Amino acid sequence: MRRGILLAALVPAAALGLGGYAAHRAGWTDLSPRPALASERNDHGSGAAHAGAEPGSGHPTAASPADGHAAHQVHPAEERLGASGPRRILYYRNPMGLPDTSPVPKKDSMGMDYVPVYEGEAAEDAMVRVAPGRLQTSGVRTEPVARRQVVRPVRAPGSVQLDERRVSVVALRTESFVERVENVTTGDRVRRGQPLMRLYSAEVVAAGAQYVSALNMPSGSTLATPEGARRRLENLGVPPEVLVEIERTRRIPQSFTWPAPRDGVVLERTAVDGMRAPSGEALFRLADLSVVWVLAEIPEREVGSVAPGQAVEVRPRGLPDRTFQGRVALVYPQINAAARTARVRIELPNPGGVLLPGMYAEVEIAAGGGGATVAVPEGAVIDSGTRRVVFIERGEGRYEPREVRTGRRGGGFVEVREGLAEGDRVVVAANFLIDAESNLRAALRGLAAATPAGEERQ
Repeated sequence: MRRGILLAALVPAAALGLGGYAAHRAGWTDLSPRPALASERNDHGSGAAHAGAEPGSGHPTAASPADGHAAHQVHPAEERLGASGPRRILYYRNPMGLPDTSPVPKKDSMGMDYVPVYEGEAAEDAMVRVAPGRLQTSGVRTEPVARRQVVRPVRAPGSVQLDERRVSVVALRTESFVERVENVTTGDRVRRGQPLMRLYSAEVVAAGAQYVSALNMPSGSTLATPEGARRRLENLGVPPEVLVEIERTRRIPQSFTWPAPRDGVVLERTAVDGMRAPSGEALFRLADLSVVWVLAEIPEREVGSVAPGQAVEVRPRGLPDRTFQGRVALVYPQINAAARTARVRIELPNPGGVLLPGMYAEVEIAAGGGGATVAVPEGAVIDSGTRRVVFIERGEGRYEPREVRTGRRGGGFVEVREGLAEGDRVVVAANFLIDAESNLRAALRGLAAATPAGEERQ
C-alpha cells in the first residue's frame, strides 16, 4: 500500500522535471540564476506587475528572448523613423535645450545623447505653443516692428564761454596819447560807433595834412593823389568817420575820437586819461554776448555717438527754471588725457544776455539720432548676456524664437540690425513667460530623449 502511494507521488514530479528540461532545451525559460536588470529593478520599484511572476522568487516566469537578455527599448527617434520612413538628419541638439548643436552624434557633459533633428521638423520643433486661455491670463502683448529714430540722452557738465569770433580788442597802430576816456568802464554795454576815447597821434596828423593837401591841389598838377594819402590814413587804423570828417571840412584835426568797433560788453579797460599808448597796446576789450558757447565734457565712451547737428538742452545752474535749446556745433578733435573726456561745443542764442561767461550748466545731448532704423521696444528683447532673442507671433498661439543683433538704445527702444524685418509682430509684454515655456519644453524633450541611454548605462 505504501509503495503504491510513493509511486503515485514520484510520477508527476518526474513528468514536471522532464517538461522543464525540455522547455529549457527549447529556449523557453532560463533556469540558471541571474541578477535582475536595471529596467526590471525600475519596473519592480515603480510597482509595475510582471505577468506570471512567481511570488517571492525575484525572477519573472514570463517568456523572454532566447538569448536571455532584456528586450531592447525603442528610442523615440527610431519610432519616428519606423513610422514615416527614413529622413535626413539635419543636426543634433542638446538634450537639455541649451543653445548647442552638433553635426554628428555626441554626448553632453552628463553623458546624455544629443537628440537628432530631422528635415522638416526643425522649424516646427522651435515653435512655442501657448493655449489661448493662458495668453489672456498672462498678459502677452505683441506689436509690429517699425522704423523709428533711436535717440539716447547723453548727460554731461558744461560751462558758458564767450564766442571767440565775437571778441574785439581796441588797439592803435601808431604811438598815441590818450587825451580823454569817455564814461565807459568794465561791464558796461556799448553800441557800435559809440565813442570810447579821444586820441592825439603825430603820425596821424602828418598823414592827415598830406591828405588835405592832396584834396586841395588841382587834379594832375602833382604826382601825389588823394587816394594814396587816404590809403595811408587807413593803414594807420584811422576810423572811417574821421576820414569822412576830413574830406568834408578839408581841415586837419589835432585829435580824433575812437569809436567802439561792435556792440557788446566791455570786458577790460586799460585806457587812462593822459596816458601814452604805444603801438599795439590793447586799450579796450569788448565781447558780443548775443551768442555764447557752452563747452561740455562728455565721457570718452560717448564720443562715437555724439555728432554735430544733434539737439541739445542746456539748463544753467544759475537759472534753474529756464532751459535753452541749441545744437552741437563741434566735437573737438582731442581727448583730455587726465579726465578721459572729449569737449563738445554748443552754440546758444543769448537773448537779454542772461547767460554769463563762466556759468555752470547741465547739458543733455540727444545722441544717436542719425535717421530711422528698425527698432523694437526694450521689453521685446531677452538678453542672456551672450545672446539676444525676440519672439515672433506666428498665429494660433504659436511663437518663434529669433536671435537678433542689436545696436543703439534710447527712448525705450532698441535698434535691431539683424534678425527682424519691418512688419514682423514681436512679443513686447510677458515674453519671459513664453521664454520659460520654451526652455521647459526643450528640457523635457531632451530629458525624454536621453532617458533610454541613461538606463542602458545603469
